[in-house]
Amino acid sequence: MTAPATRDLPVVVIGAGPIGLAAAAHLLERQLTPLVLESGPVAASAVRDWSHVRLFSTWAEVTDPAAEKLLAPTGWIRPEATTYPTGGDWADRYLQPLADTLGDRVRYGATVTGVSRAGRDRIVDADRDSQPFVVHLTTIDGGEERLFAQAVIDASGTWTTPSPAGGSGLAALGERAATDRITYRVPDLKDPSVRARYAGKRTAVIGSGASAFTALAALADLAQDEPGTHALWILRRGISGSTFGGGESDELPARGALGLAAKAAVDNGYADGVTGFRTEAIERDSGGGLVLVAEDGRRLDPVDEVIALTGFRPDLTFLSEVRLGLDERLQAPTALAPLIDPNVHSCGTVYPHGVNELSHPEKDIYLVGMKSYGRAPTFLAMTGYEQVRSIAASLAGDQEAAERVELTLPDTGVCGGAGLFDEPESAEQSGGGCCAAPTTLQIGIGAPVSSGSC
Repeated sequence: MTAPATRDLPVVVIGAGPIGLAAAAHLLERQLTPLVLESGPVAASAVRDWSHVRLFSTWAEVTDPAAEKLLAPTGWIRPEATTYPTGGDWADRYLQPLADTLGDRVRYGATVTGVSRAGRDRIVDADRDSQPFVVHLTTIDGGEERLFAQAVIDASGTWTTPSPAGGSGLAALGERAATDRITYRVPDLKDPSVRARYAGKRTAVIGSGASAFTALAALADLAQDEPGTHALWILRRGISGSTFGGGESDELPARGALGLAAKAAVDNGYADGVTGFRTEAIERDSGGGLVLVAEDGRRLDPVDEVIALTGFRPDLTFLSEVRLGLDERLQAPTALAPLIDPNVHSCGTVYPHGVNELSHPEKDIYLVGMKSYGRAPTFLAMTGYEQVRSIAASLAGDQEAAERVELTLPDTGVCGGAGLFDEPESAEQSGGGCCAAPTTLQIGIGAPVSSGSC
């Protein structure tokens, strides 16, 4: 089939989550035609998987201006700006209404399996940029289709590819065999069946971010009602001023409160922490418990369950035939990576960015939202909204608007100067005293924890 003229084609947006739907709204505002392809049966399918989790951003920080303009004529009522939605609230009260307003510009049950240039694999240079993109997808009934697009915006996120429990980036030995006792999501302990899984049990929580804080706080609440419930918090790093987040100095107060809740879980005896522990193996003991083994040979007492919250990574498999410029560490766009790299990033904000930082050697293809951050954490919805505003302006030919910064981000109040791996000496030398920490420390009730923050 001959590809149609590029200028007459839609801009394909992969993913009907918050950033993908915002991209569609901005494209419409620029008189461009979006086509959103969503693999799930409804909008925001990934968000609905964590519908029980409350966001640490307020409603004012998780709705997009162009999307609000699109919703206004429908009678949509904006939620109270200063309140905090759950994932379910976000999906039901904003994202699904936005998708409904977009109508048939959103296709459900459409899983993208490949993106390329029409008639050109990634090797061919000749006449490449003038060819439209070709997008292959599978439908919910198993059928296959091919679509053409003038540009592609990949907002598919990273939710489907959680990182493993293993400390080397690979699954720990025995991890796959223990998947019946491991979850890679924050469990909904208000669900009776899920609650029963963890009540009265000993659970290892692996991770050091907001998701781990949320899980620890939830398990601590459960422990108050269910005797015998206890958490073992596994950290790959040592304890530092940033271990519990920004606390009261975080300009996103709810995020700071998560870290304080995790600290309270430890201080009140509902969780014990093990630091400098990089899991190499997960073994079953004779009683069926799971024994975590570290790279240094340490073996922990058996646990009943494991919650691995070690981050996410982008699925790049369906983009193998387009030319992406990605940082070799983060798998984020090359120009964006230095702004978000947790190995070197210290206190302060991520510089607002747009089309220039998100461009690739392949013209008119963009990774946006959480996927643009690759393996880096701490993505904010408002960052993604600014990304797609800039990209839509660029695709419409308004480069001045595309390069204009229209976003001010809050201070994270989080220190990360020593990087993802403990290097306390280098942290001290750099002046980031609050980032310095011992390489290992056992923490429990009343244990001293640095309260310093940047």
